[in-house]
Amino acid sequence: MANEMRKVDAVIVGFGWVGAIMAKELTEAGLNVVALERGPHRDTYPDGAYPQSIDELTYNVRKKLFQDLSKSTVTIRHDASQTAVPYRQLAAFLPGTGTGGAGLHWSGVHFRVDPIELRMRSHYEERYGKHFIPEGMTIQDFGVTYDELEPFFDKAEKVFGTSGSAWSIRGKVVGKEKGGNPFAPDRSDNFPLPAQKRTYSAQLFAQAAESVGYHPYDLPSANTSGPYTNTYGAQMGPCNFCGFCSGYACYMYSKASPNVNILPALRQEPKFELRNNAYVLRVNLSDDKKRATGVTYVDGQGREQVQPADLVILSAFQFHNVHLMLLSGIGKPYNPITNEGTVGRNFAYQNLSTLKALFDKNTTTNPFIGAGGAGVGVDDFNADNFDHGPLGFVGGSPFWVNQAGTKPISGLPVPAGTPNWGSKWKAAVADTYTHHLSMDAHGAHQSYRANYLDLDPNYKDAYGQPLLRMTFDWQENDIKMAQFMVGKMHKIAEAMNPKMIIGGAKKPGTHFDSTVYQTTHISGGAIMGDDPKTSAVNRYLQSWDVPNVFVPGASAFPQGLGYNPTGMVAALTYWSAKAIREHYLKNPGPLVQA
Repeated sequence: MANEMRKVDAVIVGFGWVGAIMAKELTEAGLNVVALERGPHRDTYPDGAYPQSIDELTYNVRKKLFQDLSKSTVTIRHDASQTAVPYRQLAAFLPGTGTGGAGLHWSGVHFRVDPIELRMRSHYEERYGKHFIPEGMTIQDFGVTYDELEPFFDKAEKVFGTSGSAWSIRGKVVGKEKGGNPFAPDRSDNFPLPAQKRTYSAQLFAQAAESVGYHPYDLPSANTSGPYTNTYGAQMGPCNFCGFCSGYACYMYSKASPNVNILPALRQEPKFELRNNAYVLRVNLSDDKKRATGVTYVDGQGREQVQPADLVILSAFQFHNVHLMLLSGIGKPYNPITNEGTVGRNFAYQNLSTLKALFDKNTTTNPFIGAGGAGVGVDDFNADNFDHGPLGFVGGSPFWVNQAGTKPISGLPVPAGTPNWGSKWKAAVADTYTHHLSMDAHGAHQSYRANYLDLDPNYKDAYGQPLLRMTFDWQENDIKMAQFMVGKMHKIAEAMNPKMIIGGAKKPGTHFDSTVYQTTHISGGAIMGDDPKTSAVNRYLQSWDVPNVFVPGASAFPQGLGYNPTGMVAALTYWSAKAIREHYLKNPGPLVQA
């Protein structure tokens, strides 16, 4: 029989960026808060201690900081006619586990959002007409505007210690000669730190992009360009471009993470408790299913525990938020046949395409140097910064060189036709490793009726619960967009005069391949909006069906973004937390009437 713990004001499920932000905000409001993290305790020390922390075999190959798929995973199929099978080897996407979650192993690319992407359906219908959006595409508006979120983007950047080059501040252009992005929305304040220095690869990319008429800018990076103390009093050291960011805890305290930027402040808070190795099974509901009473979890000793709480925050990775809602009976599961229901709807990913430019021995790029968020991008074809009318697809893509450190085991580009091993392979590696650069079209992925999440009828996790099933494949719109973007990005590569360009766009008929890493930018499934018939949570990330449950995170995105999602996730979490503090706690109940 489960042991019942002492009741608290709020229980938070998952302790990555979202859980840490919510814990800080709610303890500041005077609440007693317990955070439950399924993985082990992790911190910059000892997990980020040098030199063990830059062990590629342990972290990138054996994937120490990522989810243990032997206990829980997802099943994957391309369409509803197939039987899904479990995702048993981490490859395409890499959910984190342990204190800090994906916020400990992320790279540090820290964007805001293009305002158009917050009102995707409305914008496209207004500019191109309702019939421009393909049949079966289910994109919709977020239900919140950039102007409403701007103060929270600013707050998050000051917590993260973000480095960057602003274009305009309060309507005044300041970044024309300083690496700013002319397509970026206006800001209320500058970045906390100036942009990081450009690697040689980034310099080559910027020069080439300018030469073909594009507008290069410094990527906003949550890797510090200098020493910094954030708004919570947490200290960060300057990044040394060691190249071990994505997949690693930063030994320099230079990469923003919940562990470095928020947890030190929470440790001083007697109203906060973090419990590791706490695997949440479900949210417990009242008899009428309209109120959460807490959660049930399994602790590190395998004992079932009940944690009662007045407020439940689901702040885990996108998959886990949706999974818990389905397991707990919160919201109506999505039915792709009828297009009804909300939980599992609008699952989306990232439409990534990569080119690699290989140079002769006279061009040395030193790719082992790098920082996770450092680089140069162009937004000429992001969002709707170009005319989609004659092109026949929805969505856009930034292009960039983001030199994050090419590793000696997993990052060895060689020309097509090179053997997979042996003396010829070694010679090709020696010939290309220090003489190449990689560039990405980081395409926004749209949501479709055919791509969704539900409970798998065949497979269960280590605790006997149905696994989450992912029905997902690339659609015609994705292929069209990728091919267009790679064509435009190819012009930048050609302008560098390399001896060879390898890589390219998806071809018609290409299926999603779960064995090759793409990004961990997975979104949707518990999406936000203004209509409870088409969204699982309202504009404040509050469940329409169970109003004392809030579900912040990328699971709330109605479709994917061109930019990396972390900045948007953080801003939405601060936005939601303010609504809880200023409105919900004073009058518990729905913040928006259905």
